[in-house]
Amino acid sequence: MLIIFRIFAFYIQKIMAQTLQEAEQQIIEEFEIFDDWLDKYNYIIELGKELPLIDEQYKTEQYLISGCQSQVWLHADYRDGLIYFTADSDAIITKGIINLLIRVLSGRTPQEILDCNLEYIDQIGLKEHLSPTRSNGLVSMIKQIKIYALAFSKKS
Repeated sequence: MLIIFRIFAFYIQKIMAQTLQEAEQQIIEEFEIFDDWLDKYNYIIELGKELPLIDEQYKTEQYLISGCQSQVWLHADYRDGLIYFTADSDAIITKGIINLLIRVLSGRTPQEILDCNLEYIDQIGLKEHLSPTRSNGLVSMIKQIKIYALAFSKKS
């Protein structure tokens, strides 16, 4: 567990040097490299392989996001006024989708998460290229992240 946390903390520190808007812009630029959606899907799958995995103790019903076609577990840890997310899924494409959210939102304050509108999701064309059930799952993931942020904002 400690090793996983240290790797995750390093990953987050690298990202945290960016503002939320810079993190969104980086993802937009990464997706602009690809000309067609098959390449973008393959990139999302690769992102799924880099997902900071949730500890096995959190792969329970309590952390399962309802409304997703696949099983998606999301855990949030609140430390020093910031929320850190880990996740896992039984579908590789879904791992990539949740990683797109975690890359931008993990290591942020509850208020930053509540205030963000995640425009980059529309700008990269993700919603329009997902099946209706995957699109609903994306909305459920965002909703769960915002619920965590709202809950942790009460502790601030």
